[in-house]
Amino acid sequence: MRVPIDWLRDYVDVPAGTTAQQVAADLVRVGLEEEAFHGGGVTGPLVVGRVLTLDKEPQKNGKVITWCTVDVGAANGTGEPQGIVCGAHNFEAGDLVPVILPGGVLTTPQGPMVVGARKTYGHVSAGMICSELELGLGEDHDGIIVLTRRFADDPEMLARLEPGADAIPLLGLDRETVEVNVTPDRGYCFSIRGIAREYSHATGASFTDPVVDLAEAAPAATDDGFPVRLEDHAPIQGRAGCSRYVARVVRGIDVSAPTPRWMSQRLVEAGMRPISLPVDVTNYVMLGLGQPLHAFDAATLGDAIVVRRAAPGERITTLDGQDRALHPEDLLITDGGRTPIAIAGVMGGAETEVGAGTADVLVESATFDPVSIARSARRHRLPSEASKRFERGVDPELAPAAAELAVQLLTAYGGGSVDPGVTDVGTPRPIVTVDLDPDYPARFVGVPYSRDDVRRILTEIGCHVEEVATTGGPRMRVTPPSWRPDLRTAPDLVEEVARIDGYDRIPSVVPTPPSGSGLTHGQRARRIVAEVLAGQGLTEVWSPPFVGDTRHRDLGWDPQEARARTVALANPLSEEQPLMRISVLSTMVDALVRNVARGAKDVGLFEVGLVVARDGEQRRAPTEDVGILPSEDTLAAIHAAIPAQPRHLAILLTGDRDRAGWWGGGRRADVTDVIALAASVAEALGVETEVRPADDVMPFHPGRCAALHLADGVLLGHAGELHPKVVASLGLPARTLAAELDLDRLIAASEVTVQARDVITSPVAYSDVALVVDETVTAAAVEASLRSGAGDILESVGLFDVYRGDQVGPGRKSLAYRLAFRAPDRTLTTDEVSGLRDRAVAEAARVVGAVQR
Repeated sequence: MRVPIDWLRDYVDVPAGTTAQQVAADLVRVGLEEEAFHGGGVTGPLVVGRVLTLDKEPQKNGKVITWCTVDVGAANGTGEPQGIVCGAHNFEAGDLVPVILPGGVLTTPQGPMVVGARKTYGHVSAGMICSELELGLGEDHDGIIVLTRRFADDPEMLARLEPGADAIPLLGLDRETVEVNVTPDRGYCFSIRGIAREYSHATGASFTDPVVDLAEAAPAATDDGFPVRLEDHAPIQGRAGCSRYVARVVRGIDVSAPTPRWMSQRLVEAGMRPISLPVDVTNYVMLGLGQPLHAFDAATLGDAIVVRRAAPGERITTLDGQDRALHPEDLLITDGGRTPIAIAGVMGGAETEVGAGTADVLVESATFDPVSIARSARRHRLPSEASKRFERGVDPELAPAAAELAVQLLTAYGGGSVDPGVTDVGTPRPIVTVDLDPDYPARFVGVPYSRDDVRRILTEIGCHVEEVATTGGPRMRVTPPSWRPDLRTAPDLVEEVARIDGYDRIPSVVPTPPSGSGLTHGQRARRIVAEVLAGQGLTEVWSPPFVGDTRHRDLGWDPQEARARTVALANPLSEEQPLMRISVLSTMVDALVRNVARGAKDVGLFEVGLVVARDGEQRRAPTEDVGILPSEDTLAAIHAAIPAQPRHLAILLTGDRDRAGWWGGGRRADVTDVIALAASVAEALGVETEVRPADDVMPFHPGRCAALHLADGVLLGHAGELHPKVVASLGLPARTLAAELDLDRLIAASEVTVQARDVITSPVAYSDVALVVDETVTAAAVEASLRSGAGDILESVGLFDVYRGDQVGPGRKSLAYRLAFRAPDRTLTTDEVSGLRDRAVAEAARVVGAVQR
């Protein structure tokens, strides 16, 4: 919310000379943080100049520049005309224009720009004739500000337009604006009125509520007002979409009448573009008071306005020219209940737009349900200024006053007359009272607030406080003001007491943590996994968990099958990524692509994240209103509708695994590296795994992929080289390696208590054996048979050589293993070791047909 300081002064006593920075500092005291400061970005000399001569000069590049001489009076120190090159053509000799002389500074998106004298297009240009964009007054870059036109309706300003006069105050460039960050629970601060009230709380400055006089001036409802019917037959969560609708009609106005300069200037300072008098008036009232308004061309309306929900198949063309399909939950303003003429609280329809031929205007000032407006705005992707305010809650008592101000401004500057008939229908929701223990704020916050302090602060923010006696002792019965729908409970009131009294009074006390069991097993396990992989040179990343069908196809998956395992987002951030991921690799690859694109060649990444693993049809979860504890059955239904979301670990490798240097050449990462990394995680958690070959598992390369299983055969995941087609589709480096494991399964397996082994001090005995097997026999199968045959005294077995060639014949391979034997109670003899080795070889021969070389 942009707050022009001069506009703020209309409602609250801001001392003269107060800067935007000082106002922002005061607002911070009551919890409103500034976003930015605007205005005051032009420093002189910016003066009024009279164009004396003007020559059009075509250039070789096809551009036509204007070479001007400009009288700037004595502002340049010599009184001589300035020579200036300009690219615009909307002014003539004799016009008065703003000129920034050498030494002046303009604020640009790139930073301050110092204007100087420089040679360009064959001339020395000593300064700049300025447009609205260059001075931060608007978006027009191609048109120079012609001051005589700008102030044509203001004789007092025209009299001040002399060459050399300071143009900064003339154009309002000395006026400052502070931009405030409004949190969702402080919707009343989306107005100058609300910010002024908060400034009063922060500084004690006198606040004048403009709504008081406007409410007194607003006439009461009459029987002959424009007919309006509220027919919301499908309220959301039991609440009517429109609780109040005020309509006023102004006839015979001149819609072409110019918006007064002071109003246009305030709108621009507040970040809005002046359009036409009716639109500018509604925007001005909205910004000033916080009540969104809408102006309809009354001649386009039928015999009545009906507020209702959309019917199936209905459509509307909104003011932005878009044809929109309506949802049954959309609240509509309709012409007699038939034709939709606006999406209530969001945007009006094109058919009833106020245009050049409009003479009669109907002003709508209504109160709409925040939930209904928020859903419609997001459903149609129309975050309008009106919807921003309605979805945060608009003061239900504000509608008549806002309509009164609007009709006053329309008749004052557009002529015409106001119909005596006034429409005011609906029943605003009752304001909830809250019983508050006067001692509760002090207990809750830890600051000794007295009973008088609590009553004074609550009264100051607009609450009605009544002392009542209850069985539990004296209480304060607090009725929040109509503009504070967020005050519903005692803690809400306590927060206001603490905020207005000053957050700086709350002591900083470090809480003493309660004793507990510490981290859970899962938390400890995840930390171990991260430390193990980081210790091996990998970097942890995080990727957004959103994907689309294109990514599924890139990974070699059937999009329909992938969709059957996931859920679609109701309101995706991107239409290209409307689904939740079913694999961490599917989103993590973006991090690898980004790193490689920025020059990284040897990259190792890992990520731990959740995936969706839906099994069967997706159920619809029930909803409850905010602030209502769901029943046990509702909670059970909500949990039942949530699909399984296991936690996965994914790894990506590319480039060299061993770096080259003065010590020798490097080594490119291969399949064994990524398998070893996956296995190291299981080993760190004390879980035994079995590596098996895996084929036709996308997105992995067939023949260069391994499946990791638990000892009981449960699949953990896969590791290997990505398929060439996947690498090409994703733009990854060639021979990229990847792994993905179900971390939840691995952690569950690690919960089994591991029995520590006794330390054996007897020496180890080694024996090597080379076995010839068929090419189709895996090394893991050979190793398992050796372990089975050798018995418990076998401490370890490791593959150290693989041979294929003439000596073993075609379709055969030789696998060399080193067996390590150790007895717990003695030194093994040579005969014992040989016997154990022979038993292992015999078992391998029986199981896999191995032949010893």
